[in-house]
Amino acid sequence: MSEQCQMPTEWKPEHKLFPYQVGFTCPPHDWDAAPSDFSSISPETVGVHGWMLHVPDYKHQLTQRNQRFEMLEQFVHCMANNGADVCGQVGSNWVHASGLGVQGIHDFCNSMEDKYGVPLHMAGYAMVEALRELNVEKIAINGVYHWPEWWQGTAGFLKEAGFDVLWAGNFADQGWFDTQQDVNDCRWVFDGDLAEKSFTCVAEQAPDADAYIGLGMCNFRTGPNGQPQRILHQTNNLEQLLGKPIVGNDTALYWRIFKSLSIKPTDEYGQLLSRL
Repeated sequence: MSEQCQMPTEWKPEHKLFPYQVGFTCPPHDWDAAPSDFSSISPETVGVHGWMLHVPDYKHQLTQRNQRFEMLEQFVHCMANNGADVCGQVGSNWVHASGLGVQGIHDFCNSMEDKYGVPLHMAGYAMVEALRELNVEKIAINGVYHWPEWWQGTAGFLKEAGFDVLWAGNFADQGWFDTQQDVNDCRWVFDGDLAEKSFTCVAEQAPDADAYIGLGMCNFRTGPNGQPQRILHQTNNLEQLLGKPIVGNDTALYWRIFKSLSIKPTDEYGQLLSRL
């Protein structure tokens, strides 16, 4: 008789562990701080779960993201089955690697919500929505650790979305490292003072920009005992320093998720998140 028993097929409010449940996914071979960061800035009513994409032979190639794009639907399906209210996809390159274009990504995300009843927000497209929320036109891009084909793809995606990209370049272009391999050897974690130095450099290249963009999920050793922290934690300081909005790939994604949940973070983290 026990084998004939079934669990409820729908998640009712009284079944959920948290009133607001968020699912994150990230690229393979990268420990993702997004679930921890988002949880730390959220009210106690928010629960966060992570789902790492599994690609055993992953080499951080854009072609691999294009070939495994269908895994995002698996992620949303899994999270919907487990009671998530919204899904967030970490990694800005997936939108332009898909080849779908700006409208195509918009339609894909809508189709996931139509099919599974859970909104999907992709980091790369969240940046488009965040810049539109801030009503900016001219932007400059801090490509941080991104390989040239990565930040160039994002620049093209943002141009397609209607933004005027005044300047874009990564840490090697800015002169902080001799080669891209030197950047790669840091494995996405950099000295704490590089946050200010790199964004100041970008601002000097494009002083007329309305906002400065930080790509990827870059980490700077600015936390306790040099613990790596993302742009989220640098935003207030950088905005005071430069006098312009700073839109990090992480903050844009968090903002879009909070907006879907109709809640806001527990503290101030720059102009974008303050709009919630």
